[in-house]
Amino acid sequence: MRAIVRYLTATALGLVICVSVFAQEAPPPISLTLKRAIELALQNSKDIQVAKIQASIADRAAMINKAQFLPNFYAGSGAGYTYGIPETPGGRAPSVFNLTYTEQVFNEPLRGQGKEQFEQAKAQKIVLEDVRNSVIVRTASAYLELVKVRHATELLGKEQDSADKILGVVQQRAGEGFELPVEVTRARLTKAQVTQRLLQLQGRQDELEIFLRSQCGLAPEQSIEVTPEDLPGAAEQEGANLIALAMQDNADLRLAQSDVRAKEFRLIGEKRGYWPTLELVSVYSLLAKFNNYDQFFNHFQRNNYNAGVQAQVPIFSASVKANVALAKTNLEASKATLANKQNQVSADVRRKTRRVRETDAGKEVARLELQLAQQDLQQLQARFEEGKVSLRDVEKSRLDENEKWMALLDATFQRQQAQLDLLKTAGQLDKVLQ
Repeated sequence: MRAIVRYLTATALGLVICVSVFAQEAPPPISLTLKRAIELALQNSKDIQVAKIQASIADRAAMINKAQFLPNFYAGSGAGYTYGIPETPGGRAPSVFNLTYTEQVFNEPLRGQGKEQFEQAKAQKIVLEDVRNSVIVRTASAYLELVKVRHATELLGKEQDSADKILGVVQQRAGEGFELPVEVTRARLTKAQVTQRLLQLQGRQDELEIFLRSQCGLAPEQSIEVTPEDLPGAAEQEGANLIALAMQDNADLRLAQSDVRAKEFRLIGEKRGYWPTLELVSVYSLLAKFNNYDQFFNHFQRNNYNAGVQAQVPIFSASVKANVALAKTNLEASKATLANKQNQVSADVRRKTRRVRETDAGKEVARLELQLAQQDLQQLQARFEEGKVSLRDVEKSRLDENEKWMALLDATFQRQQAQLDLLKTAGQLDKVLQ
């Protein structure tokens, strides 16, 4: 008996310790504003980290070409067994030790390729900005939807209470013979529909919370508190102003402009391929007699040094002509892409501006419908207190009010999404939400 008591006591203590440890390890809830959620997402986004690495790779790749216009020193050895005239596959005499110095001074095709690569590296930074904007849109959209879903969940909880009351009244009246069985079925259907929508919203809320925790770098089980917020009014500008801003700041348009500049640099360089090229060269070699130099040459000198300029003047170069033709074609294609992108961005800004206005009008309609439903509910409640209407009529009106609330939440969220889309297209998203 004592053994059983000791076992139960130890088990209870173990459970208490486990619960205590779990309670201590559970992270406290965090209260997030929209701005704070975006800040955390920008700090913890894996997409941004990958884009930064890609931008760094583009910078390093551009430096490879530029390095040929900087001093380059090489050290090596070509000493080895020789039979006959001492030479190496590269054309230089085998040496115990050698130093080579090279530096491009004037090579316009190579310089044009380098400028093209540097412009492409700049374009990669524009891609990084676009990734940041995408992170902002996803985070803001998830935050605002979570606010909407939680509010809608509260409203559906009230609808569930109203549906229960209606079902109870209808069942009572049906039992007394004042209602047909079809009314009971209709009331049960209403309750089942509310329950279904509530489960769907709870599932969506869980998905949004998981996404926000992942984006913001929060603990997996950390609860999030959000507050209803609206976006700044920067999207309320006139369409012409937003079009002008989009022509300057739209990421896709800036990428197309950068591509045109890169192709122009390449074409200029290829056209100058008919010009001479100059390269600084210098070689020092330390020779040894065991390579039989004294048997094949009149004079042996151990230390040898050569320095000068290597110049090449193209007389006829079919490759230069082909490279120029290719560069011209690529530039024409880039300019055509840029023109199409300008037309597309202008049309997108106009379309999305109209979308914001439409959703704003939809929000106003939803607000007035809610106001009307609230006024109707007030009148029914007054008549119910006077005994002129039944409880079922009041609860039906309350259900209608909750539905109008849901419609207003949906209309508000649709307007916010339209604003985010417009701000991203106009290139103003980071200026408004950061």
